[in-house]
Amino acid sequence: MCGFRPFFVLTAFYAVLALLLWGGFLGFGLAVPAVAGGPFVWHAHELMFGFGLAAVAGFVLTAVPEFTATPAFAPRVVVRFVLLWLAARAAFWLSGGLAVVAGGWLGGADGHAAAHWIGHAPAALLNIGFACALLAAVAPRLWRDPERRQLGFLWGLAAMAVAVAGFHLDVLRGGYPMRWVLAGLGVMMTLVVVAMSRISMRIMNDALDAERARRLPAHTLRHDEEAELELPSYRARPPRRNLAIVAIATYTVAEFLLPGSPITGWLGLGAAAAVFNLLNDWHVGRALFTRWAFFLYAVYWLLALGYLLLGLAHLGAPLAPSAGTHLLAIGAMGLSILAVLCIAGRTHAGHPLDERPWVVVAAVSIALAAVLRAASGLPDMPAFALQLLAALAWVVAFTLAAWRLGVLFVAARVDGGTGCDEYHEPGAPQRAPT
Repeated sequence: MCGFRPFFVLTAFYAVLALLLWGGFLGFGLAVPAVAGGPFVWHAHELMFGFGLAAVAGFVLTAVPEFTATPAFAPRVVVRFVLLWLAARAAFWLSGGLAVVAGGWLGGADGHAAAHWIGHAPAALLNIGFACALLAAVAPRLWRDPERRQLGFLWGLAAMAVAVAGFHLDVLRGGYPMRWVLAGLGVMMTLVVVAMSRISMRIMNDALDAERARRLPAHTLRHDEEAELELPSYRARPPRRNLAIVAIATYTVAEFLLPGSPITGWLGLGAAAAVFNLLNDWHVGRALFTRWAFFLYAVYWLLALGYLLLGLAHLGAPLAPSAGTHLLAIGAMGLSILAVLCIAGRTHAGHPLDERPWVVVAAVSIALAAVLRAASGLPDMPAFALQLLAALAWVVAFTLAAWRLGVLFVAARVDGGTGCDEYHEPGAPQRAPT
C-alpha cells in the first residue's frame, strides 16, 4: 500500500548496508561485490542507482497520483517494482562472480569477452528495466495532467533512465562507466530542486502561519494592524528555480562532454550562483530558522557549495573534484532524501512531523559526513581517516532513520485516514495538494 512504504524502508536500510560494506572495505580491506570496473564503480553505482533511485521511486509512486489527482498505484504494481529493484541489486552484486563462472566454462580470449557480457547482461537488463518501468508508469499521468505543472519529474526520470542505460551499455562494451554516474548525479540534483520546491511550499508556509499566529493574534488586533504587520508568503518562484535547473543541467552536459575543461569550471560556478540565487526565495525572516524549514534550506546550501567546489577544481584550484562531488552526493542528495523520508514519509503514513531530537542528530550527521568527505579531497588532509569518519556519520544518520521511521512505514495508519492520504489532524480543514 503506497509506493513510499516499501521503498522508503529499502532506502534507509540500503543506505546503512552499502556504507557499512564500503567502510569495511576502506578500513579493513573487506571484500565488496566484484563488478566490472572495481570497488569504486560498485560503490558509486549502488549509492546513485540503488539507494538514490529507490528514494526517487518511493517519492514519485506516491506523489505523482497526488499531484495529478489520479488513483494511487495498486499494491500489485508496487510489489512488482520492489521485486524488480531487489532483483537489479542482486544481479549487479553477482555480476562479477557470474562472469568468472562463465569464463571458466568458455575459456580463451573470445570466451573471456563473452563471459563478461554474460555476467553483466542480467544486471544491465534489470537495472535499465527498473528505470524505464518507473518512467513508463508515471509518464502518462504527468503528460495527461491538464495543467502539466509536473513535467519536471517526467524529464528528470527520462534523463535518469538514460544515465542508467548509458552506465550499463558502457560496461557491456568494456568501458569505464563512471561518467554516467556523474551524469546521474546531475540529474538527481535537478530532481532535488524540482521535488524540494513542492515540499518547501508547504513547510515554509506552515512556518510562516505559525509565526503569524504568534505575532498577530486576530482577537487582539484590528484588521488594519494585522495588514500592517502581515508576514510575506513563501513562493518557490519558477524563474529562479528554472534558472537553477538549467544551470545544473548545462554543467552536467559539459562535465560529460568536456571533463576537466575550464569551460566546465565556469559552468560549475554558474550553477553555484544560480542555486545561491534560488536561496533568496527563502529569506522571509524568523520562520526560516524553524526546524523543518532550515532542514530544507541546508539542502540548497550543500547543493550550491558542491558546484562551487567543482567549478574551482576544474579551474585549477588545489582540490580534488571529488570534494564537490561528495558535497552533492552525500550532502545535497543524502540530506534531501532524509527530509523526504521524514516529511513526506511520515505525513503520508498518517503521522504528524516528528519533533524528537533524533531528526536533528541525523541531519547534522549527514551534513558532517558531507563536509568530512569533501575535506578529504583537500591538500594535506588525512584523507583515509576523514573518509572513514564520513562513512560512520552517514551510517549513524540512516540507522536512526531506519529505526525511527521503518516501523511506521510497515504499520497501519493510526490517524483514521486511508490509503496514501496525508496526515489529517482532527478538526483541521482539509488541504488541497500543493
